Amino acid sequence: MKKTLSVLLAGAMLAGALAGCGNGGNGAGSTDESNPNAFKIGGTGPLTGTSAIYGNAVKNGAELAVEEINAEGGIQFDLKIEDDEGDPEKAANCYNKLKDWGMQLSLVSVTSKPAEAISVNHYDDRIFGLTPSASSVAVTEGKDNVYQMCFIDPDQGTTAADYIADNNLGSKIAVIYKNDDVYSTGIYETFVEEAEVKGLEVVSVTTFTDATSNDFSVQLNDAKNNGADLVFLPMYYQPASLILNQAKTMNFDISFIGVDGMDGILTLENFDTSLAEGVMLLTPFNPSSDDERTQNFVQKYEEKYGETPNQFAADAYDCVYAYKQALEAAGATPDMSAEELCDLMIQEFPQMTFSGLTGTNATWDASTGRVSKTPTGVVIQDGAYVGL
Repeated sequence: MKKTLSVLLAGAMLAGALAGCGNGGNGAGSTDESNPNAFKIGGTGPLTGTSAIYGNAVKNGAELAVEEINAEGGIQFDLKIEDDEGDPEKAANCYNKLKDWGMQLSLVSVTSKPAEAISVNHYDDRIFGLTPSASSVAVTEGKDNVYQMCFIDPDQGTTAADYIADNNLGSKIAVIYKNDDVYSTGIYETFVEEAEVKGLEVVSVTTFTDATSNDFSVQLNDAKNNGADLVFLPMYYQPASLILNQAKTMNFDISFIGVDGMDGILTLENFDTSLAEGVMLLTPFNPSSDDERTQNFVQKYEEKYGETPNQFAADAYDCVYAYKQALEAAGATPDMSAEELCDLMIQEFPQMTFSGLTGTNATWDASTGRVSKTPTGVVIQDGAYVGL
């Protein structure tokens, strides 16, 4: 009886250790069996929970790229994305599971805090990582083998201030940001610095946290009472949707501009897209672009997943193709170890120029892993993105 109880307890402990690291489904061409002719790409992201729209977009975009590349018959990929639920501790469990699977290259994680946590593991284990969307500076800082496909937070703040000033979108700016989120605070801090340089007057700065993210009447009234003519929202789409709804309720007719984290607001369940009419975003991807490659991607994505892709999907798609380009240039083979591939990627990425869905002629800085590419300004009209 004691022996049986011990076995049951051991099993329960093991299940608990693995909890929160559910496999969201293997990617195109991926199985749990080893494929000696394929490079193994792993990654973690929130496939369930409040940020699932981002994790599933990344998973879908990466899967679509793998399907296309594998169909060409050259380089082959196996893809596995684990569900970290946006939690750093669960991301660590997922990373270990992927490492046991034989991950050779990585998409790191979708959101910044989990990516910050496991980027340390990537550095220690010499597994090269290219995150599609974790934009915190700390993700790559001090790590020569972790790179970003997305804009970093400080760059987004600076670019937003420049864009507002250069296009005369407003002169008296209100800012609402989330002060317990590294993404939101990072963008805010550089925005206000650049706004001063550009002669923009920031007339209202208000904040919120997870615990206070259901009522924005104080923030909106502060912006209104201080004469703001534009509200800058450096945040994700969930709180932004509430802000837009409450602004409409209180008859506060003002322009809003956001950042790439707001991409996805149009597909938010039960959100009235008319509330976002006229909202501007700075994003690396516009699904309504006339670019042939973009339209092919959007068509395939909509046929496969039943929705329009956001920039998270496009960045992940670009990550896989960037890996393909670097591997081909390096003459890499799937039988190489993760460490050998890591050394090759460190050599290739800083010297290559990559053109994808989220930017042409993108380059990477060897000392920081940051990408350099031009953002796209879009405005929401009739429930769709239109280029500014």
